[in-house]
Amino acid sequence: MESAGGILLIAGAALALLFANTPLDFVYLLLLDTPVEVRVSELSIAKPLLLWINDGLMAIFFLLVGLELKRETLEGELSDKKNIILPGVGAFGGMAVPALVYVLFNWDDPGAIVGWAIPAATDIAFALGVLSLLGKSVPTVLKIFLTSLAIFDDIGAIIIIAIFYTSKISLISLAVVMVCIPILAVLNSKNVMSRSPYVVIGVIMWIAMLKSGVHATLTGVILALFIPLKSETDPKITPLKDMEHGLHPWVSFFVLPVFAFANAGIDFRSLTFDQVFHGVPVGIAAGLFIGKQVGIFGCCWLFIKIKGMELPKGMSWTGLYGTAVLCGIGFTMSLFISSLAFEENGNQALFDERLGILVGSLASGILGYFIIKRDIVKRKLSEGKTAVTDKTVSSHH
Repeated sequence: MESAGGILLIAGAALALLFANTPLDFVYLLLLDTPVEVRVSELSIAKPLLLWINDGLMAIFFLLVGLELKRETLEGELSDKKNIILPGVGAFGGMAVPALVYVLFNWDDPGAIVGWAIPAATDIAFALGVLSLLGKSVPTVLKIFLTSLAIFDDIGAIIIIAIFYTSKISLISLAVVMVCIPILAVLNSKNVMSRSPYVVIGVIMWIAMLKSGVHATLTGVILALFIPLKSETDPKITPLKDMEHGLHPWVSFFVLPVFAFANAGIDFRSLTFDQVFHGVPVGIAAGLFIGKQVGIFGCCWLFIKIKGMELPKGMSWTGLYGTAVLCGIGFTMSLFISSLAFEENGNQALFDERLGILVGSLASGILGYFIIKRDIVKRKLSEGKTAVTDKTVSSHH
């Protein structure tokens, strides 16, 4: 089921909230703070469990995202330019306007302004999960539009993380990364179909990236770019698709639920009025719920009117608006960017940005669901009236 991943995400977040707001909160904190160290001679990686999840498991998530991006670009929805223009325009508005909304609430706070990218992200797993709850009556064009838009959104998020959310750079470690990339390119050019060499180089690159100061999860995207789509001699051998197919259940049913559990544990008992209405959570919630729908729908409407275009066949203005609202579900990527912006820098004393993410995502999911449901009902009534009219006309003949 498409919605299964979304349901497990919700379960992970709910379990985190349960732990964080009961006497079991010490178990939750103890678990996430558990030190985990891997050492080989002088090389060691020592981090609390939370950062192993955010830096390690999420690298697997980004590998899957990268594989999907490459496949879609080579032979999927993004291979046809006609299918990518409108989602691309919508994605640009859907990232720029939420960021501007956040900045409006936090422009005078230097400690808070670093979180400007948090409401710019869309959680494709959650959004498609909500769509799937409406059954097969959801127009296919809406799913294609939402998926294509989310792909552009992911590209934007990857670029933002690479440019704005890196710590101090270690040139030696970065040099190791720079050596790994041409090795991957050679493997690809030699048409090496075994995935093992790519994975081994990928692990070395991840360790170097972790030590370099550039966020380690980007390793997943870089690695994905070099996995061959298919063999030149035997089209039945498809390493990229095989890897994507193999990773998908692990990411949907393990990586993302574990990430949600580790990052969504807000202690509501300790929240104060000032923390709840601080510019950060309010800016994030407003950016996701208002900024996303205004940015996506507004830019698409403007583009269609200026270019004299029509909506894609099978899509109504109501359906487009409902999809734009659904894109305000920013759960996974928003939590991830917030961990880079605040938690890893220890700048979280006056607010809890996760509250804004939960409120904005929940409001967007509920409103988007009912708008698209209304559009489906309206479409069915319209089709029913057309069928009755056609039957009446034919009977008169």
